Amino acid sequence: MLGLACVALHPAWAAEELAAHIQTLADSVVQTKDSRGQPFAVIDKVQARLFVFHPDGRVQGTTPILLGSARGDDSVPGIGQRKLQDIRPAERTTPAGRFTIEAGRNAQGEDIFWIDYDAAISMHRVRATKASERRLQRLATATTADNRISYGCINVPVVFFNTVVQPTFSGHQGVMYVLPETRAARDVFSDLKANKPGS
Repeated sequence: MLGLACVALHPAWAAEELAAHIQTLADSVVQTKDSRGQPFAVIDKVQARLFVFHPDGRVQGTTPILLGSARGDDSVPGIGQRKLQDIRPAERTTPAGRFTIEAGRNAQGEDIFWIDYDAAISMHRVRATKASERRLQRLATATTADNRISYGCINVPVVFFNTVVQPTFSGHQGVMYVLPETRAARDVFSDLKANKPGS
């Protein structure tokens, strides 16, 4: 079982019942062996939510997240080489698709997980360094309307990152499936032949 750490989930993290489109995608990943026996994660951008799965498709936990402030499913070509101040608001998207999750470090030495290295998209702990952005408050609200604030990276609550994300994906790769919001999921994940997401 890849030596995954067993964590006791906070009640708010346990998925009571997965939405049909999330369950369908998870079933497709397992049936087609698309994650190659590795743990995987799914991001629903519309619901601003992260789901972490064991390799066999059992859900390990779910949490609200913060995402790119701009609606869209593609990264602007070359955006990973640009300075943050040069990235326009309309370009701050979290790309949709299938990505390899790889442990790494950012320029400040913080441990993160790369989702799309070329586009500089990573999954990391939420940083509440700028009070005016109210990132912690945004995570705590019931609405998803205020969860769009980042330049494209996936901001995860600190405790969930430390107790679910980190032990699940440290030491080996995983797979991330980011559901689209402007395209059909069945087109984005066309290689998942069995029970195609969105079919």
